[in-house]
Amino acid sequence: MYAIVDIAGQQMKAEAGKEMFVHRLPGNVGDSVTFKKILLQVNEGKLGGNEKAVVTATIVEHLKGDKVIIFKKKNRKGYKVKRGHRQSLTKIKVDSIG
Repeated sequence: MYAIVDIAGQQMKAEAGKEMFVHRLPGNVGDSVTFKKILLQVNEGKLGGNEKAVVTATIVEHLKGDKVIIFKKKNRKGYKVKRGHRQSLTKIKVDSIG
C-alpha cells in the first residue's frame, strides 16, 4: 500500500516504514506530523481510497542538503560571481497510511 502525498509543495510517494527527505517542516525531532492532502492511494493494485485518509509520519532529524555552487562568468569582461546554497531539509519516517 502506498500513497502520493503533497508534502510542503512536493509530491512524494509514501509507504509505511519508508524514510524520506522533504523541505524543512516545523516541529521538533520526535514530533508526529500528519499530511491530509492525499493525491492518490493504491491498495493491493486498486486505485482509490477514502477521502478522509491521512498519512502520519515522525520527524527523525533536521539537516541541510548538499551544497550547490552557482558560478556566473562573462567572457572578456572580468565579471565572475560565485555563490553557494544548501537546502534545509527534514528527514521523516512514515508511520501509517489510512
